[in-house]
Amino acid sequence: RACLCYEVSDRDGEEKSIQSVQENKDFIDYCEKNPSDMLKAMFGGHALFTISDKTFDRMQAANNGRVGYHIHVSEGMNDVYDSLQNYGRRPVQRLQDHGILGEKTILGHCIHVNTAEMDIIKATDTMCVNNPESNMGNAVGCSPILQLYKKGILVGLGTDAYTNDMLESIKVALTIQRHNACMPNVGWCEVTDMLFKNNAKMAERTGFPTLGVLAPGAAADVIVMDYKPFTPFSDANIDGHMLFGMTGRQCQTTMINGKILMKDRVLTEIDEEAVNAKILETSKKLWGKLNHCEY
Repeated sequence: RACLCYEVSDRDGEEKSIQSVQENKDFIDYCEKNPSDMLKAMFGGHALFTISDKTFDRMQAANNGRVGYHIHVSEGMNDVYDSLQNYGRRPVQRLQDHGILGEKTILGHCIHVNTAEMDIIKATDTMCVNNPESNMGNAVGCSPILQLYKKGILVGLGTDAYTNDMLESIKVALTIQRHNACMPNVGWCEVTDMLFKNNAKMAERTGFPTLGVLAPGAAADVIVMDYKPFTPFSDANIDGHMLFGMTGRQCQTTMINGKILMKDRVLTEIDEEAVNAKILETSKKLWGKLNHCEY
């Protein structure tokens, strides 16, 4: 399943920015005309320090309230400084000014948001996503997950492309929260909820069917892990086994919409070797084009 958008910014000039807004609009139109439980749309924005007020207004007009927005918010202090210096508003306030917030909108990172901004996020029922490895890799800080939870904000777990292994991400999410709080007994319930419960809730807000549970009417999405426990294993301690005993590479079989798409780590409907060869060739061509760009 995929919920996709194109990242709008003003980094490459106004013409490219306008084209990016149109790209989002066209894809939203496509998803509306071709409804599917497998593909959904959002309206993408890069970050506040690369999006002008004029561009925000263009995004809002093109979307016209149809889908939520996806944007990086207060990942680094430069985002906060830029917003205050150039617009006289903190980042979350700017988003509120332009109608970007709401129950279907996802704010990535939210590391340097203050309590007043958290109150706005909560009041608008906007969602947040934590990306711990990306934040550590960029040396921008630790997201205040514990405080966001106390405010009652829906927080999910992501990667920001730093890994494709969500079990790796949850391990880091727990350790960085404990390290940041200087307390070894916090964060467990928050990070396990983020991955195993909240991500499914966020997906449902974008229009997907009920996920993350085995129940009548829910999506028939199942994974089978290659895992042999050496201590008692049950529904009472499965979170601990997943955190400390499993990695994404142990996933042997996947079923999506009741259909087996990988069995014993062999893809059933895709020639993996052929696809990999095409990706390698395409990436070389793209890298060659990027090396010849003038900035």
